[in-house]
Amino acid sequence: MKILITGGAGFIGQRVAKRLLERGELDGKPIDEIVLLDVVRATFDDRRVRAETGDISDLKVLNQHIDTDTEAIFHLAAIVSGQAEADFDLGMKINLDASRALLEVCRAKGHAPRVVFTSSVAVYGGDLPAIVQDDTALNPQSSYGTQKAIAELLLCDYTRRGFVDGRVLRLPTISVRPGKPNAAASSFVSGIIREPLNGERSTCPVDGDTRVWLLSPQRATDALIAGCEIGRAALGNRPIINLPGLSVSVNEMVEALREVAGDEAVARIDWQRDERIEKIVVSWPGAWNTERARAAGLAGDASFAEIIRAYIAARS
Repeated sequence: MKILITGGAGFIGQRVAKRLLERGELDGKPIDEIVLLDVVRATFDDRRVRAETGDISDLKVLNQHIDTDTEAIFHLAAIVSGQAEADFDLGMKINLDASRALLEVCRAKGHAPRVVFTSSVAVYGGDLPAIVQDDTALNPQSSYGTQKAIAELLLCDYTRRGFVDGRVLRLPTISVRPGKPNAAASSFVSGIIREPLNGERSTCPVDGDTRVWLLSPQRATDALIAGCEIGRAALGNRPIINLPGLSVSVNEMVEALREVAGDEAVARIDWQRDERIEKIVVSWPGAWNTERARAAGLAGDASFAEIIRAYIAARS
């Protein structure tokens, strides 16, 4: 089996690739090759991996790396929320135009590969119920959310037409991410844990009562692979799944940090509200119904304290 991962040099892309290599198979088929496509070159010491660079909105690049042997595509490449809001053209180019281009290349090849598209809590917004349901209307309040919502609809229609075997997996905010802060509006959700654990100060830009929907990197990786393996019959005519997560307030996250690392770590958090970030984050749902995901065998994390402990264990 040949697999393509767009955004393959990114945090989640590399984790998915590593997990697939450890398994050695996907959907019961041995993995012969994984192509990691990104604007920077990924580094993997495995003969089954081919790391490539290129602009995924370029049809020539996509045609070069998608062929009739490509049985599965994890379309993870994206311009993150804050950056998509700041640079409208770039967000449209990568989050929407590139997604359409990828689907068009698959349609032209004619082999209907399985395509996993990572969407987001940001497709929802406005006056939301306490728990978002499967039939809650999409009402994104950011350019990023709008781009993701349109790409979702496109993938569903290409699937309905038989051009691809698609599945949309809506990700909660991923925490705790290692590394440095990025331009995502949700970056602080990792930063207020990661930096204090590293002995560094971090700023929380939202009110402590702000509720967020979270999933650990490990659970997210497992869910993306499991979501790819779900049979078409189980998805029916709606190939969209809201992935399980944890509904926690920022204050509850901080208390979990206190439980795991003590008062000294919590004291490294500075509270300084940023209206631009807060406006985006509070428009996202704090919880959604995950019955469909759980029926498919997908699971979230037990607690945020468990997520923090897993992060600490992974970096040691």
